[in-house]
Amino acid sequence: MKAMLLLMLDGTKVSLEVFFLTLLFSLPLGLIVAFGRMSRHAFINAPVKLFMLIIRGTPLILQLIFVYFAPYYLFSASYDRFIAVIIAFSINYAAYFAEIYRGGIESIPKGQYEASKVLGFTKTQTFFKIILPQVVKRILPASGNEVITLVKDTALAQTIGVAELFRVAQNAASRQFSTMPIFVAGVFYFVMNWLVSWCFARFEKKLSYYN
Repeated sequence: MKAMLLLMLDGTKVSLEVFFLTLLFSLPLGLIVAFGRMSRHAFINAPVKLFMLIIRGTPLILQLIFVYFAPYYLFSASYDRFIAVIIAFSINYAAYFAEIYRGGIESIPKGQYEASKVLGFTKTQTFFKIILPQVVKRILPASGNEVITLVKDTALAQTIGVAELFRVAQNAASRQFSTMPIFVAGVFYFVMNWLVSWCFARFEKKLSYYN
């Protein structure tokens, strides 16, 4: 049992690496995509719309396989499986975060922008000092749902052979002819999602002064 738990802790470490690196890259990338999506220029807006349609319209598992195997078949090149996982996850979640950002930004009344202009704020100052804090407050619930989904989606990394938590649990279950490792993995995922939910609840409470 101790050996199994140690192996699953190693798998959890990989899952957490996927989780945090995906957030590190997808959150800022999602903001860039959101700006592209809201652009009035068709040569920017149209490709971004197509990108989001493809990413949101195809399964993450398919995107993982494509990102990992496509370079080999197209350019006879290959790279690390873990890097492929981070790329695929970051692109996928950036598309979803972009829509969340867009909804939050477009929900801010135009009067906020006009008042900022009257007060002498530049567009950059208006966005980062006035608009963004309100957007963050409004998008927290939807972002929390995506982050919780991300915790569970890390299990898909096993698709291309990355030994994260669920893959380790599956291997242990096969060796021991027992479903106990799968149950333990479920507990691990539950604890991680409980922590994510607790953190978002704290963030919402801290930003309650925007109500």
